[in-house]
Amino acid sequence: MTLTNSELTFAWTPTMVVFSIAMLIATGALGFMIWKRSAYSAATGSLEVLRLLIVACVALTLNQPEWRETFEPDRKPVIAVLRDDSGSMKTEDIVSSDAAETAPASRESVAATLTAPETWNSLNEDFEITIEPFSGDASAGTDIEGALSGMLDRYPNLLGLVLVSDGDWNSGEPPARAASRFRMGNIPVFTVPVGSETRLPDLAVTAFDVPTFGIAGKPVRLPFTLISALARDHGAVLEIKTNEGETLTSDITIPAMGRLQDTILWTPQAVGDFELTLTLPAADEEHDPDNNTLSAPISIRKEELKVLLIESFPRWEYRYLRNALERDPGVEVSCLLFHPDMSAVGGGPGYLEAFPEAEVLSTFDVIVLGDVGVTEGQLTLEQANALKNQVASQAAGLVLMPGFRGHQLSLLETELDDLFPVFLDTAQPRGWGSATPGQFELTELGARSLLTRLEDTENANANLWASLPGFQWYAGVTRAKAGSEVLATHSSETNRYGRIPLIVTKTYGTGKIIFMGTDGAWRWRKGVEDKYHYRFWGQVARWMAYQRNMASDELMRLFFSPDRPRTGDTLTLNANAMSVGGEPLQSATVIVQIKTPSGKIETVRLQPGGEEQWGLFTGSYVPSEPGEHQLTMTCAENGGTLETTITVQGTTLELVGQPARHDVMEEIARITRGEMLATPDPVLIKERIAALPEPEPLERRLRLWAHPVWIGVIVLLLTGFWIGRKVAGAV
Repeated sequence: MTLTNSELTFAWTPTMVVFSIAMLIATGALGFMIWKRSAYSAATGSLEVLRLLIVACVALTLNQPEWRETFEPDRKPVIAVLRDDSGSMKTEDIVSSDAAETAPASRESVAATLTAPETWNSLNEDFEITIEPFSGDASAGTDIEGALSGMLDRYPNLLGLVLVSDGDWNSGEPPARAASRFRMGNIPVFTVPVGSETRLPDLAVTAFDVPTFGIAGKPVRLPFTLISALARDHGAVLEIKTNEGETLTSDITIPAMGRLQDTILWTPQAVGDFELTLTLPAADEEHDPDNNTLSAPISIRKEELKVLLIESFPRWEYRYLRNALERDPGVEVSCLLFHPDMSAVGGGPGYLEAFPEAEVLSTFDVIVLGDVGVTEGQLTLEQANALKNQVASQAAGLVLMPGFRGHQLSLLETELDDLFPVFLDTAQPRGWGSATPGQFELTELGARSLLTRLEDTENANANLWASLPGFQWYAGVTRAKAGSEVLATHSSETNRYGRIPLIVTKTYGTGKIIFMGTDGAWRWRKGVEDKYHYRFWGQVARWMAYQRNMASDELMRLFFSPDRPRTGDTLTLNANAMSVGGEPLQSATVIVQIKTPSGKIETVRLQPGGEEQWGLFTGSYVPSEPGEHQLTMTCAENGGTLETTITVQGTTLELVGQPARHDVMEEIARITRGEMLATPDPVLIKERIAALPEPEPLERRLRLWAHPVWIGVIVLLLTGFWIGRKVAGAV
C-alpha cells in the first residue's frame, strides 16, 4: 500500500459549530469579567486562559476531529477462479447444442476448459488471476464452503471470484455461510454451473444387505434395493452368484424413476465363508453400468439354537410348537411345564424339573413365555427379574404368548412389565373368545417384514395371511406401546385406539421381544402340516437369536450393531463374558483389539453394563476404512479369546450421474450480489469480471476525539485548572 493523502477532518454540523462558537464566546466574556474584577491579576488571568483552552478542547471534541490517511494498493486486485475436481464432475451429461451426434462431454472437461490459464490471459494486465482446484480427494467429499472461505483467508485483496462447479456439496458447512462472508466484504461471486439438472438414464444397485451369517440347509433372505432413472418401467433378470459358482436368478421390474426393494431366498447347503455378488444387467440407454454390481460376504454355519418353553398348561399351541422344535435337528429345545393344579411339573425328555439357574439360563437363545405368571407354583419375582436380565443383557429373545387363563397379567407387577410391547387390558384378563374365527390383518410394516413372510412374493404372502385358518381366542390388549412395531392386527375387532394389535415386536436392551396375541397359530397346520406354522416360529426364533450368535464360544459372546456398518457409522460392540463355571461375570477386563485393513491396531475396552445388566459389556468404535476388520476379544478373568471378522462397507460420497445442483450455485451468486452464468462461455465470464469497479482506496482514520491521549490531555488540563484555583485561593 502507498500513502497518497493525509488530512485533518471534522464531522461537524452547523448546529454544533454554532454551539461551539457560542460556548467559546461566553467563556471568554466570563473570563474577562473575572480577570477585570481581580484587578487584572496575573494568576487569575492565567487561570481564565486555561479555562478557555479547556472549553476549546471540548468544542473540538464535539466536532469529532479525525486524522484521515488514504492508501492506494501497490498490487493488482486478485480474481480467483475455483474449479471443482470432485468425483461427481466425471458425469458426462453436457450436450453441445450444435452437435447433436456428438457424445455428451463430462463436467470436468468443460470445467478444465473454463479454468485453463490461457483462457484468462487477456485479464492479466488489470488483475492478478489465481486458478485453484478444490475437493480432489474423493474420500473427503465436496466442501464448497471450505474452498470459498479459504480464498478469503489467503487473499485480502480479493476483488471477485469465479466458481465453476456442479454445486453438489456433501461435506463441510453449507456454502451460504461462506457466501455471507463474501457479502460483508463486498466481493461478488460469479457462479458457472456445469452439468444437467436432470438425472441421466441409469440403473443402480444401492443396497445388498446380506446377513452376517446363515445356517446350512435353512433359507437365507438376501434383501436388495434397486433404483431406476429410466423414463419407463424396466424388466430384467437379477442374478446373484456365489464364489463357488452357484447362481440365483429372479425376474424383477423396476418402476420408472422409482425404487424396488425385495429379497431373494438362498438355501446354502455347505458350511463355509462365501462371497455373494448381485448383478443387475445394464439397459441399452444406461449411462453408468459400473454401479450395477454389489458384493457382500456371508458365513454359513451349522445351527445350534437353544430354545426354552415355559408354560403352565400344555395347550395346543405349546404342544405343536414343542414337537416342531424337537424335529428340527439344529434346535435344542427344553421345556418347563408347571402344571399349577398338580404337585409336580411336566416330565420327559427335554423337560426341566425347575427354573434354570443363571449359568444355565444364559445359554438359551430364545425363551417362549406362555400363559405363566408370578404366583404360587409358577414363577417367582427373582425368576421374572432373571428373565428380564437375560433379554436385556444376554441378547436373548423373548416370546410373550398369553392364554385364556390370564396368568401373564400378573407379570405387569414385576420388572417384566417394561418388556411388554403392548398395554394389556386389566379389565379383561382372560381375553376374548368367539365362535366365529378371527383373522390376522398385516399392517404396512408387517407386509414388508421378514418375520411374517410365509410365501416368497409379497402378493402371495398377503393372500396367504388372508386365507389362513382363523383363531377363536385373542388376548385383551388395548394398544401398542411407543417404540414398538405392530406387524398384524385383528381384521375386524377395534377399540377407541383402533384395530387390536396381535403381533407386535420390540427391542429391549440387547434383546428382542415379540408379543403373539393369540394361541391359535397351530391351526395353520390344516392341510399343510408344519409348512406355515413352523416357518413362522422358525423365522421368529432365528431373528431373535441372530445377534447372540454373531460370534461366540463357551465363555464369551460378541455381537455388534449395525451388522453391516459403513465407514463413519458408530459401531456398537456388545459382549457377554461368563466365568469358567458358566455364570455371567458382573465385572471383568474385556478388551477388543481391532486390526484395520491397512494393518493399524486399535483397542477398545468394553465397560460393564451395570448391576441391572449382569454379564454385559459395551463399547463403541467408528471405522474409517472400508474392508475386513479383524476383531480379537479377550477377557482376563476367564482367559478366553474370541476372534471374528466385520466387513465395513465404504461410503461413496461422490456419485456419478446425479443431477447438478444449480440451486446451490444460484444461492451463492445471489447472496454475494454476483451473478450465475448459466452458459459456460469464457467470453461472457471475462466481460463480467472486466466490468467490476476499481477497488476503492484503503482509508485509515484516527479518531482523535475518542483517542485515549486526547481524553488524557483534557483530564490533565482540568486537573491543572483545579489545582491552580486552590493555589490562587479562588476555592
